[in-house]
Amino acid sequence: MHRRGFLVAGLATALAGSRALAQMKMDGMSDMDSMPGMGGHAGHDMGAMGAMGQSPTALPQGEALRELPPLANEAGRSGLFRARLTAEPATARFVADRETPILAYNGMSPGPLIEAYEGDRVEITFANRIGDEPSTIHWHGMPVPADQDGNPMDPVAAGADRAYAFELPEGSAGSYWYHPHPHGRTAEQVYRGLAGAFVVKAKADPVPAAYGDTVLMFTDLRLAADGSMPDNTMTDLMNGRVGDHVLVNGQKNPKLTVAMGARRRLRLYNATNARFLRLAFGNAAMTVIGSDGGLLEKPVAADEILLSPAERIELVVAFDKPGTASLTTLAYDRGWMGPGRPEDAGLTLLTVEVSDAPAEAMPPLPERLRPIAPLAAPTVSRRLVFTETMAMNATGMEMGFLINGKAFDMGRVDIVAKAGETELWEIVNQADMDHPFHLHGTQFQVVERERGGKVSKPPYLAWKDTVNVARGETVRLITRQERPGPRMYHCHILEHEQLGMMGIVDVQA
Repeated sequence: MHRRGFLVAGLATALAGSRALAQMKMDGMSDMDSMPGMGGHAGHDMGAMGAMGQSPTALPQGEALRELPPLANEAGRSGLFRARLTAEPATARFVADRETPILAYNGMSPGPLIEAYEGDRVEITFANRIGDEPSTIHWHGMPVPADQDGNPMDPVAAGADRAYAFELPEGSAGSYWYHPHPHGRTAEQVYRGLAGAFVVKAKADPVPAAYGDTVLMFTDLRLAADGSMPDNTMTDLMNGRVGDHVLVNGQKNPKLTVAMGARRRLRLYNATNARFLRLAFGNAAMTVIGSDGGLLEKPVAADEILLSPAERIELVVAFDKPGTASLTTLAYDRGWMGPGRPEDAGLTLLTVEVSDAPAEAMPPLPERLRPIAPLAAPTVSRRLVFTETMAMNATGMEMGFLINGKAFDMGRVDIVAKAGETELWEIVNQADMDHPFHLHGTQFQVVERERGGKVSKPPYLAWKDTVNVARGETVRLITRQERPGPRMYHCHILEHEQLGMMGIVDVQA
């Protein structure tokens, strides 16, 4: 039987069974309880049926967009950012008459916005007050030492504190984020609320200050009838958890009001576990100015963009026409197994009301933003092949997402690299769905994609730490690790990471 037929048939059998289990192919996960809600969840937003066959709870829409509250700098002097982040249980009111238990940083989800500058020293004390679970803070995409990266081998025990400290080198300005990365609990801690944006600002920013600088952090949410967040279903484990509502800074379809002719700088973050966002702005012109690792060399006009889980992009949007300009989703087939394929096309994520009153004259966007030097020719080549497996055994369904035929083992080093050496990584997706690939510790440059025998080059040179690898596609990238120590690489569909699609590269001095 073809692999897809085997997987779908196996999933159908498992969903029909009374004891379908997700047996994690990783240390510490073999005793996981059976998953509730085996029937999966049908459509998302758009009024379709939600988890457990219930209609998704309606959320209020149209409230004024709230900017993420900043994390206060307690240092009292320039060049140092010092603060405290506490992960703890909290409640949120997504609907007026129900409280939802969540996890939060400093009582809020998304967590507070961290803003620092190139050249700053960052000292953040993390307090894990979640309960009985270890956690970490992973500084996603940031150039931090390996022992400050918050990787799964460096857990912060329940009730403990951990001081993270690192320097932000010159040239590191960009749109980063922070989230947990504990072994076997990352997916649950993120979908329950633990994620926040970290913006590193340039000392000399070429983008006009008149455009503003607004973070739009996309998360998604699934609520049960009583307001609680249901646990992951078997469908979630197979495909990654996709909620019933897409939120922007914690709000459903918030509203932003601008004057005609305004230009706005927007930083878009896909902080969902598994949702792919193909986006377009109706009645407004988009220009891409930056990616995961900061500004591009020059602005690039775009009609639409695709953000896979964990990716970020910087835009300048021109609101030249009065009326309504909406940020909406377009259809995207990322591959899906079993029931409950999301109906993501046509969702309105943000509504911008453009007034008839003209804005003050806006300075033009520079034709050049910053230089990006291509990495040197690689001296080492590596090949990572993504596959998935599923089989029935005496206790239920055993499934895994593998890299080079292996599931993650926290005690195994998969790759040994040398600091300062340029490498070519070839990421081959032989699985039946897209997988966003993330590499810790550095940024990389995508050099080409190959699918169906056709090779294509990226539309622009950019620094990336996460790249989508479509099913049947090979992505080739060039990377160089500068700091020694163990680093992770993995699929950023967080349920797939936990089911084995992760490895360790040990960078040696």
